[in-house]
Amino acid sequence: MLSKLIPLLAAPALTFAQQPTTVQDTLFHPISMAEAVTLAERNNPAAVIAANQIRSAENQVRSARAALYPNLTTSLSQSKSAGQRLGQSGQLVDYTSSWTYGLGVNSSITLFDGGRMFADIRTQRANVDAAEVGQTAIQFSLAQQVKTQYNAILAAKESEAAAQAQLALAEQQLAAAVAKVNAGTANVSDSLRNVVAVGNARLAILNAQQSVRTNSAGLTRLVGTPFLLTAITSDTGDVPMKGIDSATVMQLALNGPSVRQAVAQIQSLSAAERSARAAYLPTVTAGLAFSGNGNDPYGFGSNPFPYSRALNFGFSYPIFNRFQRENSIASAQIALDNAEVSLKDQRLFAQQNILTQIAALRNAEETIRVQQLNVRLNEEDLRINQQRYNLGVGLLIDVLTSESNLVTARQQLIAGRLNYRNARAQIEALIGQDLP
Repeated sequence: MLSKLIPLLAAPALTFAQQPTTVQDTLFHPISMAEAVTLAERNNPAAVIAANQIRSAENQVRSARAALYPNLTTSLSQSKSAGQRLGQSGQLVDYTSSWTYGLGVNSSITLFDGGRMFADIRTQRANVDAAEVGQTAIQFSLAQQVKTQYNAILAAKESEAAAQAQLALAEQQLAAAVAKVNAGTANVSDSLRNVVAVGNARLAILNAQQSVRTNSAGLTRLVGTPFLLTAITSDTGDVPMKGIDSATVMQLALNGPSVRQAVAQIQSLSAAERSARAAYLPTVTAGLAFSGNGNDPYGFGSNPFPYSRALNFGFSYPIFNRFQRENSIASAQIALDNAEVSLKDQRLFAQQNILTQIAALRNAEETIRVQQLNVRLNEEDLRINQQRYNLGVGLLIDVLTSESNLVTARQQLIAGRLNYRNARAQIEALIGQDLP
């Protein structure tokens, strides 16, 4: 009878031997979650773009401030003409003139523009604030993505460990079944069921290892390193469940990065509206010009170089410009109204999300507690049914049922830990700071 089982036992074993069985691929370098988050904030394209947006906004502030200062330009010219001209008698006369030189210095400044320059400065400062808050939002969004990917790796490693335990138990049961078949106290179907159980356990290990590799590749892309990364194996297992103050977390979420960014946007648009209204006031400018020209190179010669100086003031006011002022003000008001509505929606959205994630966190905590008890219960149930089967007073189907229940309980415990970790990461992204 044993000879008939050898092909069935050998085929899965040979297939499994051709697959990678190491717990961790040596090409993947373990990294802590904190290090992964730091690398993502430094290398991820979204983080780089957010930092450059701040730089761009600061440049706009400098440009807006520069409007308060006068501009200064200088020019040098040199010319010489030749050809023909019409003489007094109507005849064409050839001529060749000497070189003429000129130089000039001009400066102008806006003395009054209805407060538009100061409104533009406030607008650009608010844009810097919005960009800085946006960078914070990007950082915590990236941290949430990294943590989610990292947690998926941890869950896959936990699943692999559970599958390894499942394989060890299935192989032990298979050895016992083969012994019983050889002793004539069990039938071939018992051994075949155990062969299937061993194959399923090995398949579960392969699936878990593939999940580790896939999620590790995703983590590597997020952090932007040229070498492959994976989670630290020691981070798997029970997670410390720390209580949180729901009221405090709610207040933090209502003033989270997305809400602060909407507030900064309103400040920017309010200043932009003030800038648009400045078109109803006149603009006053002043200018200073200094220039000269002559035949000696730029005044360095024996011939005197005549110079002229001019001081001018300008006053302008558009009486009618085809409703451009009115349209600009209306557009600024519309944008401001939209931003105010968006701020209200952002607060409601933050409230909705934080309530959802707090509930998910509570459910995950309870799931972990229940499934920890459920795992211990099914381990004891399996032990009893295994002993009954070995003594010949129990059925193999009871053993396999207990084993299946244990596998399910372990997977539910792993899922509960994963949901708990992800819920904490979501809450931290919403409030813009790490939970204790």
